[in-house]
This record gives sequence, structure tokens and C-alpha cells, in this order.
Amino acid sequence: MNAFEVPEVDYDQYTNRQLAAVPLAVLALAILILVGWSLFVSGSVASPGAPVSPGIDFTGGSELTVVTSMSKAEIDDEFDTEPISVQQAAENAEAETVGPNENQYIVRFQSFDTQSLRDQAQSADMQLLSSSSTSATFGGDNQTTAVVGVLIAFAGMSAIVFALFRSFVPSIAVVVSAFSDIVIPLAAMNVLGIELSLGTVAALLMLIGYSVDSDILLNNHILRRSGSFYESVHRAMETGVTMTITSLSAMAVMAVVASFFNIQLMASIGTVLVIGLAADLMNTYMLNLSLLRWYKFEGVNR
Repeated sequence: MNAFEVPEVDYDQYTNRQLAAVPLAVLALAILILVGWSLFVSGSVASPGAPVSPGIDFTGGSELTVVTSMSKAEIDDEFDTEPISVQQAAENAEAETVGPNENQYIVRFQSFDTQSLRDQAQSADMQLLSSSSTSATFGGDNQTTAVVGVLIAFAGMSAIVFALFRSFVPSIAVVVSAFSDIVIPLAAMNVLGIELSLGTVAALLMLIGYSVDSDILLNNHILRRSGSFYESVHRAMETGVTMTITSLSAMAVMAVVASFFNIQLMASIGTVLVIGLAADLMNTYMLNLSLLRWYKFEGVNR
């Protein structure tokens, strides 16, 4: 067996319900997490909030990059406004001198009074490297643009899939799998404390492409290629699983390296993609496959 050969799976020992049960249970749990977060963490039953915690890209706020020997807890105490996050960053060449006991931090605030925050940092003898702010209006515009972009991408993908296969079951199998590939990473972001940012939105858009690619590959081999059902599945898996695992491995390496060097954005993007690609393997070769097998052998009036 060479390094890229995918072993054959004996799908005959599992019913369609058994194959679909696991991905549907994971999807249901993810939806519960998102709903619970919206109702009980970011909002209330009367006024639901966002299903995922938005970062300052969407809420607006200020960000300072400082060098200090203080701990994260000590940095919190030096500001009148409590930071929403204090993240240690990789050392920057802009720092004048970084002593052996000093570290570089990125400090984020919900406050828009950047000048006051700069003054407080300098009063606390922190070396200020940079500062930036995002207005609430601009953040709201970013949020609207991001949501609309994801919805348009998903709707466009769905329309193309239905136009390509022109049958309800094969088409809905692709759409449901893609939907699950987005919802599961969103729920995992809440569990892992990853905020929704422009970077993680880009990762979600990438997952739509990855998902559709692997699902259409499977559908094409089963519905349009010669050979038995399981021969077609195995041919699709040889390409699809290799492709997905290669991408997943690359994203995992990126997430680990970015975490080691404290590059938070890249670590978040890598983590979201790893979770989404793992979900894609499950949804494609369990949920999508079970629907296609039902359609192929048991479906009527198709």
C-alpha cells in the first residue's frame, strides 16, 4: 500500500440510518451550542445576540501593541477600561529594546478613546509600539458585508449544485453537507474561545469551496461514472480523502506554528479550517454517501 492509497471501507455493514446518525447528531449539537450561545451568553431569550462572539473587526474598538515586563493580570489593572483580550505576540523589530523579562502584547478594548488608552499605557511605563481603532459604524458595516458575503456564496453554491445535478436528493445532500461544514466550526469557535473576525469569515468561505469540491466529486463518481456503487465510492475517496487530508495537515501545521509564534489570526484561521475539513470528511463519506445510497437503491420517483 503506497502512502496515498485509501483503504476500502465495508459500507455494507452499516445501514443508511447508522451512517447518517453520527454527522446529524454532531450537527444538532453544533446548532444547540450556537442557539444556546445566542440566548444565554451574548444575549437573552427576549433579545438574542450573535451566535458567535464577534471580534473588534465587527464590534469596533481599540487595539494597542505594547512591550512590558508586566503579566497579563497586571496589564488589566493599569487601564481604567478593562481590556477584552490581552494576547502575547511575537517580538517585533520595532521595539527599541526588549529585555529578557519583557514581552510584547496586543491589548484590545471595546473603548473607542484610543488616545486615553495610549496615555494610560505610557503612564504605566509600557513601551507603546502601535495603536489602532475601528469605529462601531465601520465594524457594523464589516459585519453586514461578511454575513451577506457568506449568504451569497452559500446561495450561489446551492443554485449551481441544483443546476448541475437537477435531482433533489443528490443536490440537497451536497447542500446539507456544506451547511454542516460551516455550522460545526462556528460552534467549535465558541467552545475554543475564537472570535469571529474577517480572517475566520474568510476561512468559512474557504470551507464552502472545500465542501462542495469533495461532495461533487463523490456525486459525480456515483451518478455519472461506470462501475458499481462501491467501486465509484472508492475511486472518489482515493482522490477526495487524499485531497482533504493534505489540506487538513497543512492547516494543522499552520495553526501549530502560528500558535507557537503567537500569531493569533493565523492560528484561528488554521484551527477553523482543521475543524471544518475534519467535519467535511465525516459529512461527505457518511451523511452524503448515505443519502446517495438511498437514492441509488431505494429512492422512488426521482
